[in-house]
Amino acid sequence: MIRIGILALQGAFIEHKRLLDLCHVSSFEIRQLSDLIGPIDGLILPGGESTVQGRLLMDLSLFEPLLSMIQSGLPVYGTCAGAILLAKNLTNDSHHWFQTMNITVKRNAYGRQLGSFKVALPFKDRGIIPMVFIRAPLIASVGNTVDILATHQGDIVAALEGNQLVTSFHPEVETDLTVHQFFISLCEAHQAIKNKRPNVAV
Repeated sequence: MIRIGILALQGAFIEHKRLLDLCHVSSFEIRQLSDLIGPIDGLILPGGESTVQGRLLMDLSLFEPLLSMIQSGLPVYGTCAGAILLAKNLTNDSHHWFQTMNITVKRNAYGRQLGSFKVALPFKDRGIIPMVFIRAPLIASVGNTVDILATHQGDIVAALEGNQLVTSFHPEVETDLTVHQFFISLCEAHQAIKNKRPNVAV
């Protein structure tokens, strides 16, 4: 069984846990360095305030270990603020965080919280799903190795690059499990590869 860690410093981490529970997947909250002890097959970076989360990652000495895990291939899913944390470039923010995903993100592209809205749009090969945008960023551009999974009026709102998945919208506030099941499939594939690696004699 896979085990997914959810960054729980700020933002909508409880909502992600609720959907993982509905998917019958084991999860745990990451609040301090000791929480990283034990197996971890995936990481979720929730929506919220990216600057606050980034600074807390630094203050709690979580930034470098998580960066190393992501760079080593650990599947990671960033929603909204999580996408900002992963983006290599930001168009309207001087802060840069993990910079592991070859995307350029524009913060608060869909306006403030009063401008939040919900639509139903295709998510690549998975049908039409509800998408809730809350002070959402958009993915302004992507590199050649990035797969576009969903768009809204021509703007990229979901993308995948290797082990890294991002969405501008918040699937965790709905009951549709499509995006989380997609991420779980990435985690299961990573776990299967990890388990096939031969033990190296010391």
